[in-house]
Amino acid sequence: MNLLPLILAKRAGYELDETQIHTFVNAVSTGATPDYQISAFLMAVFFKGMTRNERVALTRAMAESGETLDWSALSAPTADKHSTGGVGDKISLILAPLAVALGMAVPMLSGRGLGFTGGTLDKLESIPGFSTDLDRAAFAKQMAEIGCGLIGQSGSIAPADRKLYSLRDVTGTVESLPLIVSSILSKKIAAGPASLVIDLKVGRGAFMRDLASAQALGTALRETAHDFGRRCTVLFTAMDAPLGLTVGNRPEVVESLEVLAGNGPEDIRDLTLALTSEMALLAGLSATAHEAWSRATAALDDGSALRIFGDIVLAQGGRLDLQAKGWGMPAAAHRAVLTAPVAGHLVDPDARKVGRIAVDLGAGRQRAEDEVDGSAGIIFARPWGASLARGEEIAFIEGADPARVDRAAEALGDVLEVAADPPTPASLFLGILDDAGYHSWQRPDISRRS
Repeated sequence: MNLLPLILAKRAGYELDETQIHTFVNAVSTGATPDYQISAFLMAVFFKGMTRNERVALTRAMAESGETLDWSALSAPTADKHSTGGVGDKISLILAPLAVALGMAVPMLSGRGLGFTGGTLDKLESIPGFSTDLDRAAFAKQMAEIGCGLIGQSGSIAPADRKLYSLRDVTGTVESLPLIVSSILSKKIAAGPASLVIDLKVGRGAFMRDLASAQALGTALRETAHDFGRRCTVLFTAMDAPLGLTVGNRPEVVESLEVLAGNGPEDIRDLTLALTSEMALLAGLSATAHEAWSRATAALDDGSALRIFGDIVLAQGGRLDLQAKGWGMPAAAHRAVLTAPVAGHLVDPDARKVGRIAVDLGAGRQRAEDEVDGSAGIIFARPWGASLARGEEIAFIEGADPARVDRAAEALGDVLEVAADPPTPASLFLGILDDAGYHSWQRPDISRRS
């Protein structure tokens, strides 16, 4: 199929109609056109952009390029969360069972890590026996019985996106707003949730480096979701330093289990509660933000969400011991320890640099075909700003390969900084875009855990 007329029209800045865009996506998904023409079209979109109508048409065509899932037979409202990616972002592991505990059904399709950001599937597969590969029938059965499945995107869900994503990565068109929107939402629309909360990361460890760019993307995502009849809220959160105290696979699962048990770092706990509360509001399960937050907090603290996570793990072949120290997760074969070179305060490290060190350690991949070490990761012994004595432990580096562990420890030692004065605490929540427009986000429960 010759796409040259469409390429020339878009290059000239003309608006393409729905038929033309469907023609393009059909050519992509069927392999009827060469990669160089697809790449040329992507570059034309990158420079000329797309109108709202074009963006909707592209999203619809990509969603319809494969099978779509229908959850109308479920009694619970369907809801989902999407994160634009970050370092130490293990929120999905906690949020999914927590949302189920609040009465939602969560058909969650997740991805693998690529570049400096981690992937939910890689974290889950560090649990012995856990399978993220469920066929449609098994996925539907688990949704009906438990209310949640944690799986990867199959080749039958939005296959056009898989092809376009790989070409965007090598043609310098990743940053195109309409291509980002259609990539994110085509998969979510095909997966079938009725409402969606987006955690849009902003900062030096995020894809969007500044708030203005993030707001433009958030607006486009919310508008497009609404055009498909999906309720959508966008929460803007900081990604300058890693989330929580772990980066990697096994360590992030262990930290997630600690939060599900009512403990864990406050930033992970608060972000999970905030996102789940917004999901409950969109799903109509809570009348106010305070009510949603209170219910979510209770489900974390009373063990309800932890039990549901255990059910999900068991259903998907995983083996955990929710009563054992370390939750039954196998320890890494090798570990290195970093200590404070001087007394002072631990400065929050650059999330992007820490993420790259974790990838080099084996916790992630630079190329899609790279193998991942499920045991690899970094554990920070103290939170950012903590007071340290000289020689006090500040981080542990774990993995299967001793040489990679040693290299990662040396690299992390160059990144971590101990300062004489404590750093100024940074805000995790930057704002929210909902039915009231863009505004500041306020924690509904003003109390803090002691």
